[in-house]
Amino acid sequence: MNDLPNIMFAAFPAFALLMVVELVYSLKVRGELYDTRDTAANVLLAMGNLAIALASAGLMLVFLSWLYAHRFFTMPPAAWWAWVLCFLADDFSYYWFHRFSHEVRWFWASHSVHHSSEKYNFSVALRQTWTGTISGSFLFWAWMPLLGFHPKMILFMQSASLIYQFWIHTQAIQKMPAGFEAVFNTPSHHRVHHGSDFDYLDKNYAGTLMIWDRLFGSFALETFTPRFGLTKNIETFNPLRIAFHEWAGIARDLRKARSLSEVAGYLLQPPGWSPDGSSQTTRQARRAME
Repeated sequence: MNDLPNIMFAAFPAFALLMVVELVYSLKVRGELYDTRDTAANVLLAMGNLAIALASAGLMLVFLSWLYAHRFFTMPPAAWWAWVLCFLADDFSYYWFHRFSHEVRWFWASHSVHHSSEKYNFSVALRQTWTGTISGSFLFWAWMPLLGFHPKMILFMQSASLIYQFWIHTQAIQKMPAGFEAVFNTPSHHRVHHGSDFDYLDKNYAGTLMIWDRLFGSFALETFTPRFGLTKNIETFNPLRIAFHEWAGIARDLRKARSLSEVAGYLLQPPGWSPDGSSQTTRQARRAME
């Protein structure tokens, strides 16, 4: 198929403009939205993420192309319905990637970077991991080329999803119209996801459509203003420490593991798991309150 435009690069000027508009708004209305050091860390993390993405893009395309060569069906790129199916398949894949990134500590080590800011503004959308490819996040999309979606369609749709998700990282928009809120991910829904309050933990994993959260029982409405950040904040603006803090935590826990089952637990159980129950996962804590 013909090369598709690189919409991610085309979106960068819009990202910058929206950040400036939000910053002006925050200075006039809500001065606490931005912090210079936090924003600088977000931009540096974005630059590192972009460099790694560019370096690994060829390998990802080769991997997806190899799967596509062994496909069971072919989705015709010229057909409009194939793009609709590709959008739904990508959004479904993103939901499960995102959910596993919260429920499996191995994936959380990468994804926790995005949740580590105690602010919530457009620049936080840029706060991205440097280790997602290494941890295997791309595997959640591996089924799509096997069903016949061309690799370039998949990569294009991933970019479109990320562009959509930029605008939901804001406190400047309170609620969208009710019909829109019912179907799509919005700033209100995503603020819940970034909240470290107990009621909001592990909720609203959606990329674009909220149907997956409603279908799989992870949906929550915003009923109060969230407290943003991690349940235990890392108190640093150093990009290196932000990028690797959870990996360092895993390494510390693995050193004290006494069996292979404990090693597996520290890697594959949700964040907060401990072999002796001295700390709990969100699910364990909720069960204890029932």
